[in-house]
Formats: sequence, C-alpha cells, structure tokens
Amino acid sequence: MTPEEYERWMIRDCARCGRRASKSAEWSDGPICRTCYDHAMRVRGCCPGCRTDRLLPGRDATGTSICRDCAGIVRDFFCDRCGFEGLLLGGRLCERCTLADTLGRLLDDGTGHVAASLQPLVTSLLEMDRPKSRLIWLRNPNVVRLLRGLAAGSIPLTHDGLHQETPWRTVVHLRDLLMDSGVLPCFDRQLLLYQRWLAERLATIEDPEQRRLLQHFATWHQMRRLRSKAEKGPLGRSQTNQTKQEITQAGAFLARLADRGRTIEHCQQADLDAWHTEKLATRRPAQTFLRWCMKTGRMPRLALPLQVVNQDQTPLHQHHRLAVLRRVLNDDSLPLRARIAAALVLLYAQPVTRIVRLVANDVIDNGTTVTVRLGDPPSPLPEPVADLMRAYVQYCQHLPYASSRSSQWLFPGRRPGQPMNPVSLQVHLRAIGVPPQRGRTSAIRQLVLQAPAPVIAKALGYHDKTATRLVTEAGGTWSRYAPGDHTR
Repeated sequence: MTPEEYERWMIRDCARCGRRASKSAEWSDGPICRTCYDHAMRVRGCCPGCRTDRLLPGRDATGTSICRDCAGIVRDFFCDRCGFEGLLLGGRLCERCTLADTLGRLLDDGTGHVAASLQPLVTSLLEMDRPKSRLIWLRNPNVVRLLRGLAAGSIPLTHDGLHQETPWRTVVHLRDLLMDSGVLPCFDRQLLLYQRWLAERLATIEDPEQRRLLQHFATWHQMRRLRSKAEKGPLGRSQTNQTKQEITQAGAFLARLADRGRTIEHCQQADLDAWHTEKLATRRPAQTFLRWCMKTGRMPRLALPLQVVNQDQTPLHQHHRLAVLRRVLNDDSLPLRARIAAALVLLYAQPVTRIVRLVANDVIDNGTTVTVRLGDPPSPLPEPVADLMRAYVQYCQHLPYASSRSSQWLFPGRRPGQPMNPVSLQVHLRAIGVPPQRGRTSAIRQLVLQAPAPVIAKALGYHDKTATRLVTEAGGTWSRYAPGDHTR
C-alpha cells in the first residue's frame, strides 16, 4: 500500500476526539482512532438502554456510553477462551488470557508447564488489576531473561541469586513480586537495596585498608542496627539514606587523612577540627563512624563537635491550621487520599513517614466509632474524619494501581507489597495547600498544651523526651507530670 493509498483509505477525522489519525474502527458514531478505541474498551457499567452491566464502547446521540448492542456495533468483544468482554488481542483473546499464555511461555521449565516453584507468581500476576501493564512489563528483554533463567534454574531462586543479577531496578521489582506472591521469603526491601549499594560503593575504594575498615563498620555496626529495626517494622528510605551518608562521609574522611599522610590509628584532634570546620552539616554523618572507631580502639579518643539541633520551621498559627483543616474536610473536590493524610497531619501531628506505614488493620470501625492505631490506646476520629476514613477504606479496595490485591497498606504504592513513597504523599499534601512539617509542628504543640506530654506521646507514637521538649518550647506547664496510671 502506497502512502497515498494509506492516506485515502485509513486516515480519518476521529468522531470522538476530532484528531486526524489512522482509524481503528468504524462504528455507528463514525470513525474511531486508536486512542479513543482503547479508551472505549475500558468503559464498563450499566447500559442506560438495556440496563445490563457490561462493556460500554458505544455512544448515543447525547454522548452517553452504551453497550455494543444498543449502539448497533456489529463486532463483538468477547474473549474466545474465557468469554470476558473487553479489549481483544491476538487470537481474539482478552488481556488476561494473553498474559497467562505469555507467562506460560516464559516460565516453562522444559516440560511444557510452568515451573512449580513459580506458579504462585503466575497466580499473583493474573489476579492483579490492569493486566495490560503486566504485558508491557514483560516486553522488557531483561525481564524476559530473568524469568527464563529462574524457570530453567540457571538463576538460583534465592535472594542471593538475584543479588548477582542486573540491572538492579528490574531485579528489585521482580524480587518484590516474588516476595509478595510468597515464592521468596519476605526480607526488608530497603535493607536489600542498601546491601547492593554498599557492595557497589566499597568496590570503588582503591585502598584495601580503607575498604576493609568500612566493611567492618557496615557489617558490625550499621547492618546490625538496621536488622534490629527491620525486625520491629519495615525500614523507611530516610533510615537507609542516613546510613549511606555515614559510609560516604566516612570514606571521605579516610581519604582526607591519607592526603595528610596519616591513618585512622594516628588521627589527631587537629585533623578532626579541620574536617568539621568545612561544611559541618555535610561532614556530621561521619561522626557515627568516628565514635565507632573510638569505641573499638581503632583510633584515639578525641573530642567531636556538639550536634546542634535545628529548630523546626515556623509552625502554622492555630487559627490558620484549623482553617486549613476545615477546608480540607469540607471540600469534596479534593482527592480523598490527600484529605485523609491531611487530617492525620493537622489533627494528630503524624509525620508522613509514619502515615504511609499504616495498614488497613490499624483502622478499627465498630459501627459506632472509628479509631486509628497511632499509639496506645488507638485514637478516636471525630465524625467528619470518621466518615472520610470509612469511605477511604472502601476506596482502597478498588484502587486501579494497587500493586496487589493482597496489599494491606492503608496508603499502597505502585510497587508490589510496598507502601506509598512519603515524598509523593508530601507532594499531594502541598498540592492541596497543606504544609506537612509546619502543620504537624503546630498540631503537636497545641496537643501538648492541652494534655500531659507523656499521655500525648504514648497515644500518638512520640518519644517521651520529644514530647517533653515540645512542651518546653511551647511554654506548657505539664513538665512535672509523671507518666503512668494515676487511678490507684
């Protein structure tokens, strides 16, 4: 077909979007472009003409979506295998059946069947919403190589086996899927990412003594600390970022000592003072490494500069905080997820890093009251927020981008088994006019003025010392209150 013939026979003005493009169908309302065709294949609901709940690709004279029978569309969209009505791909199969065939080919263990150890992965992928996104993922040649290697046994189906593979982003996503489906035992994701980063970082250090010292520090101090925290709950990105900074600055300090012709064993006070004089905030993470070296006898005991605690940003005025909260609760045009997060920040002074770690079971609804487990005891939600929370819990069960149907996160992320990124949640809050840090600071200072700091700390998950410091900053009078049960 010549370009002129293609232009004459295939190029049309789309009846729905008006764009001049290649037509994918000729329906009762006119030629349909590929974009509008794909969109029509996603519209489902109750047809206003025949009252049937099904695919609604057509449109009536008013532009309302209707089923193919009411629209007079001759072509049917039923899968030849499962009978599902929707977008058909090769062989007149729906996206889910096409995904099943693709996974069957990639995970064939040589017997014509999916490897038994990987069958839970197949089940999990087929249960996910939007199978089209899985089909696009399977077009990645690195994904194809990894899946075939796991099925054939050339790549060990273990964390250590995957740790050796590249590219790391593809491997991390696949490992998340394997853990979420139960194929691999669950292991903290941030800890795995840090281990990979550490190996790559240490490989760049040329001096063998420096590399060995940093390896000992990471193994006996950092990893032990991270594993202890991971046993209590999933690690956050900020925790591993801080650990990376400690290694980076420790390596930079050792390199600075080498330039001065000294090793860590012969470090002097002048070396430490010169190091911290330049860019104190940047150099401070190295202090963890320096204290460890002093404690273990690897360097002389020297004086480190005191850490200066920076004051929080100016908190919102009480009237401003309440005005923002009132607007968020009453404006139904705002995203429901952002409204819930804003209420937790402005009412209960919760940081976004803790909000994204809430699970569905932390919300307790007995039919009369709704409480959320932020500390001990669970905090009751006032009625406007309680209604929003009930609606949000129902909304979470139908999120189109949820990583898995088994996800229990109250704020699920796009990655399998992972919560929402706290940075992303901060962006959502700022988009609706809620400053997370200033709003939280204002809320906690107001709360510690209304009740004893130990009570607030226990109920909202704060440390006693943090709550006591906030009372002093806010000018409160509860500083002499003793925590505990005062009823006896």
